[in-house]
Amino acid sequence: MNDLESIVPILNLDDLKIISALGRGAKGLVFLVKEKQHGEMWGLKVILRDLIEKRNKDVSDHVHANEYKRVSFEQKVLSRFSHPLLPSLRGVLATRKIVGYAIDFCPGGNLHQLRKQQSERMLSVDIIRFYAAELVLALEYLHSLGIVYRDLKPENILIQENGHIMLVDFDLSTEISSSCGQNVTPSNSISTKSHPYRRKSYCFNCFCNSGRTTADSYSPKHNTSLVAPESDPTEKSNSFVGTEEYIPPEMIQAHGHDFAVDLWSFGVVLYEMLYGVTPFKGSNRKETFFRILSTAPDLVGEATPLRDLIRKLLVKDPTERIKLGEIKGHEFFMGIDWNMILEMSRPPYIPPTSHEFVVKEGKEEILKTDLESFVERIFRGEDEVENKKNDQKNSDKNQLTEKQMWVKGLDNSPETNDFIVF
Repeated sequence: MNDLESIVPILNLDDLKIISALGRGAKGLVFLVKEKQHGEMWGLKVILRDLIEKRNKDVSDHVHANEYKRVSFEQKVLSRFSHPLLPSLRGVLATRKIVGYAIDFCPGGNLHQLRKQQSERMLSVDIIRFYAAELVLALEYLHSLGIVYRDLKPENILIQENGHIMLVDFDLSTEISSSCGQNVTPSNSISTKSHPYRRKSYCFNCFCNSGRTTADSYSPKHNTSLVAPESDPTEKSNSFVGTEEYIPPEMIQAHGHDFAVDLWSFGVVLYEMLYGVTPFKGSNRKETFFRILSTAPDLVGEATPLRDLIRKLLVKDPTERIKLGEIKGHEFFMGIDWNMILEMSRPPYIPPTSHEFVVKEGKEEILKTDLESFVERIFRGEDEVENKKNDQKNSDKNQLTEKQMWVKGLDNSPETNDFIVF
């Protein structure tokens, strides 16, 4: 255990002013809270305690057991971060009814929201270059820790109060051997203590699958997966996780994957910022996956360095895909001083402050008892529905499921339950 992991504070609900419910993710609800002593604004992710304990005791339920391993895994990952483009774990919480943890709040929404606010729902090349460069630095740092992100999309790229991005939502991440794929040593390893824009309350939105506006930016845009987490670092992962429009070919084909999956998703994100749509979206999931496996991205327009970078990122064979170090030397980033990006005092968009966000939204404080009962109502109700679904699955376990049927239609696709994650 490193120093960061050993000093995570224990939080008490009595010390937090719960301002509003922000939204929800696959396994938890997120609330905007204000730490009373110093006035810091945090996003508090909350999960029902007895639901976790119940599912952990059910060792026969492989999916649920793995799903809830992610709760502790995400906390562990967050506690390791010391970088201005990644969230800080502010503390962990446990009451008789709920468990959770807090990270910094970002009032600026996400890149999906920012893109949709533009007149043509696309970003200019210069703005794309800025956000792309910061994403490169964030991925470089993650990969240097042996962490594969596996859910890169505009909804998970949030805008901090100072205008710089923050990459969030690590419940689909995994850890693999740093000897796999590419061994990255970040050239811009900046600690949270030394960076001038790393404020004491370093803005953070939340780690749900984000949506459209600041008020509803925690509602999912795309379907998200369940998780088959790896317990120990390995050379490659065989899990199938992520958001369907951003998933790389090697994951669909179950060939095993490494750090290169993040670079494919990076290419999809750049394409979406440039064209306003993702490159492989079909009318349904089967068609989307078919296009990911078999079609080239439609890079309409004149040849430019940005289109060339996207083309090199969206290479089907991960071994032929451009590497992270090569990206930094690509023509699209010509003239970029990688050591000065985080020093920029005027990024393309400066959002309202956390205080202005709260005043504008007119939120009223939620009582502690309301918080616990609200979480309980949401997840107890859903647990009953899930139990009914599981009973139906058990009765039909000898029949081929709909998901397995279409999976069989894809070349080299797996036929095991590990693939069925959506």
